[in-house]
Amino acid sequence: MAINKQVANVEEACKGVRSGMTLMLGGFGLCGIPENSIAELVKTGVNELTCISNNAGVDDFGLGLLLQGKQIKKMISSYVGENDEFERQMLSGELEVDLIPQGSLAERCRAGGAGIPAFFTPAGYGTEVQGRKEVRMFKGKPHILETALEADFAIVKAWKGDSSGNLIFKATAKNFNPLMAMAGKTTIAEVEELVPMGELDPNEIHTPGIFVQRIFQGEKYEKRIEQRTTQPKV
Repeated sequence: MAINKQVANVEEACKGVRSGMTLMLGGFGLCGIPENSIAELVKTGVNELTCISNNAGVDDFGLGLLLQGKQIKKMISSYVGENDEFERQMLSGELEVDLIPQGSLAERCRAGGAGIPAFFTPAGYGTEVQGRKEVRMFKGKPHILETALEADFAIVKAWKGDSSGNLIFKATAKNFNPLMAMAGKTTIAEVEELVPMGELDPNEIHTPGIFVQRIFQGEKYEKRIEQRTTQPKV
């Protein structure tokens, strides 16, 4: 029998998130980010967080809001170029930063969810990313050892979900959200549309409900574009 994992609101969904925890937050750029949950974390004032995310948002949106309140102790990311406050905190030493090649970050999250403790990849060899990591040769090419990532809470945002936690992601939001949903000890899913169990086509589900512990319907999503470039009228 399917378990009903629906919670009433974002406040209930984020219960148990405490200062000092490690969080995974899904999304790609500003697409598919858990806006409601981030706003709730800002409101609760939890701090000393380690946040694993593809990027750090922008100054007034996404994880940028947590950075404004200095609630993040460490960022583990692959791209951070749109956030002036992030840059300031990193250069001043206020924020610890671990920059990871984007493919390696995705695979480290996937490995955490799949129970794979570590893997070898050529990405980062011969750069600062390599550091003191173990190096092995495969097919004549050097690879470095990368360890899996896990989190106390994985917080993701889906286009559609059902009350048993099955999720469907839309377009670019499929990049990191499904991987992170697997790797949290507790996974929170906020969705644009929440439907009863049995209404989703099983062939379209990206994340099975077994990976999700709490789900709620979010509200007031803002469709932001990081940089808009238009051609001037002729």
